[in-house]
Amino acid sequence: MHRPSPSTALQAQLHRQSASLAVFLPAGLTDRAPERRTIDALTDSGLDVFEVGVPHRSPVLDGPTISAAYQQALARGTFVHDVLGTVSYAAMRAPVVVMTYWEPVALYGPRRFARDMMSAGAAGIMVVDLPRAQARTWTDTLAEAGLTAPRLVPADAVDDDLAELCATASGWLYTPAATAPTGYQGALDLPRLARSVQRLRKASALPVVSGVGISTPDYARAVAPLVNGVVVGSPVVRALTCTGLEAAASLVADFAAAVHTPTAEASGG
Repeated sequence: MHRPSPSTALQAQLHRQSASLAVFLPAGLTDRAPERRTIDALTDSGLDVFEVGVPHRSPVLDGPTISAAYQQALARGTFVHDVLGTVSYAAMRAPVVVMTYWEPVALYGPRRFARDMMSAGAAGIMVVDLPRAQARTWTDTLAEAGLTAPRLVPADAVDDDLAELCATASGWLYTPAATAPTGYQGALDLPRLARSVQRLRKASALPVVSGVGISTPDYARAVAPLVNGVVVGSPVVRALTCTGLEAAASLVADFAAAVHTPTAEASGG
């Protein structure tokens, strides 16, 4: 039986009637065996997509929780070849999008990075600080490798920048639910997010996902009708690093129930 490619499987997931839940997991937090137990437990708790993070020493868009997790992984000696192992195992359980800053890609070599991530089973790679000068070449490189190139679109992107971001994107467009770094736990401006999503939908036919600041299942439930996918990172990483796998898996189950439960707004279109 022919299996769809990872990128095709991701697109099918994002085009379901209800929103998908993507969970962010930094690679290399633990040794390989406990990391695999983590991947299994989180998948069994109801996530639809993994975002696997490449540890970086200066994650300027991330808050304390993910920054500390990256430092923990780097202190363990995690490098790109270790991330490939994480991606390979996670991809057996759910579609995987690799989340990275540009520096690890540039140091490893963009073509080699794309080729090796594709071989590991990734569906796409999202570079959160992709240099403008590299955008077109990078998108072409991923396309040649059979990978998607999701793009992060700031809520305040001017029209010209929005057009350029959409033109060099594939897979999905990512709009932050909050303008703060990852890990933000304050109130969300849902009307502003709705306007941002509508703007993206007018500019592109790509699925739209949202993350950053979706700190509780209640917020996930409110955001889900607006988007194709809800991304949760810091709450799960915080649970993993501070409380343990059982608490993290339970939290993912709560987020999954919130995202997958149809609301009156969602069922009404």
